[in-house]
Amino acid sequence: MRTYKILMLGLLLSVVSCSIDEQVDPNAPSLNSVLKDASITELNLLATGIEGFMRNGFGTYVTSTGSIARELYIFDADPRNTEDLLGKDGMPLDNNTFYLTTPYNNFYRDIKTCNILLESIDNTDNPTQAEKDGYRGFANTIKAFKLFQVLTMLNDNGIRVDVADPNNLGPFLSKADAFRAIRELLDDAQGQLNGSTFAFQLSAGFAGFDTPATFSQFNRAIAARVALYAKDYLGALSALDGSFFDLMGDFKTGPKHVFSTNSGDILNPAFKTPNQSGDQLVVHNDLIADAQAGDDRLNKFALRTNQTTLDGLAGSHETRLYASATSSMDIIRNEELILIYAEGKIQTDMLGDAADALDIIRTGHSLPAYSGPMTKEALIDEMLYNRRYSFWGEGHRMFDMRRYDRLNDQFLPIDRAGDQIFTQFPIPLTEGQ
Repeated sequence: MRTYKILMLGLLLSVVSCSIDEQVDPNAPSLNSVLKDASITELNLLATGIEGFMRNGFGTYVTSTGSIARELYIFDADPRNTEDLLGKDGMPLDNNTFYLTTPYNNFYRDIKTCNILLESIDNTDNPTQAEKDGYRGFANTIKAFKLFQVLTMLNDNGIRVDVADPNNLGPFLSKADAFRAIRELLDDAQGQLNGSTFAFQLSAGFAGFDTPATFSQFNRAIAARVALYAKDYLGALSALDGSFFDLMGDFKTGPKHVFSTNSGDILNPAFKTPNQSGDQLVVHNDLIADAQAGDDRLNKFALRTNQTTLDGLAGSHETRLYASATSSMDIIRNEELILIYAEGKIQTDMLGDAADALDIIRTGHSLPAYSGPMTKEALIDEMLYNRRYSFWGEGHRMFDMRRYDRLNDQFLPIDRAGDQIFTQFPIPLTEGQ
């Protein structure tokens, strides 16, 4: 497994917010040099850094959104995990603390690296035109993906999309305008990938998606997810046509984040040692109680030797989602694409097709075929059930519930009197909004 080189070429990419100017070390002029007449080697190191940095902040994104959605709890020494994120005694979310700033800053740092690569491509004659388009299609796809992740967090607060010039940042766009910009960027990237060449190598996590043609399938998979969240269901179904969606295919197919113990690399941030007394990723008890008999997705959870409690909360089960600290994490997989297809069919009133797709998911997880009412409302419930268990602990539940106006105490449990449920994260303090 290849080790990612995150701190490469002496580039000072530690921008802690997109509103803070980039700092250039006069003793390390590599940033200026790579922005003008960069070599293939330098461009490839940037591409490697972009892929590696995709992972940073994702663990906090998963646990903070999962806590808000009451699918999991983090029991550790930091009280903010059981206080702030659950709105204890009416407490609001903090706009200047780790559960917001860690993913936000890291996602924009990766966007910054994408922008550096894009600028470098414009200012060098070393790659061929086909290779330049390969870099552009790759960088713009990842840039759009990270912007989308920021938007899922801030939601109606909107996000900055134009951040290429730290001295002249673009405005916060509305949610609708941000979705539009992200989707246009994905479409532009798809066009750039068409007929291009990759002069760089991706990690083993992108095996099978490491050529322009197959990476374009990843691009369309992300485009389908974005369209779904934007409630453009026909657009989501259309994007699936160009993706790696396979109704009868392996659920697990898709690119992944990979980890290792190699020097300079990082470990899977969501892995927890079984039955440890501290730093626990606890399954909300409702996940166990609400599961249908025989659902093999319960294998993601394990009964603790002793029930664990903290701050008035309790849990009998803990995560077994990942076997070890070097287990890979899915970025997007065919199982999600099948459920995007099912949701798109429900929302476009093709209920038979939707039920057939949901049956593929159900029988693939040791459940009998769907036997409930063939109504739109009932199939939405069935689709959300399957998304709940298929994607537990992967950063989906908060946004699935919000998309269907269920991110409230009518649909989610309140485990302590005085707790509240949040629908979005605030704009970070450093943005000065």
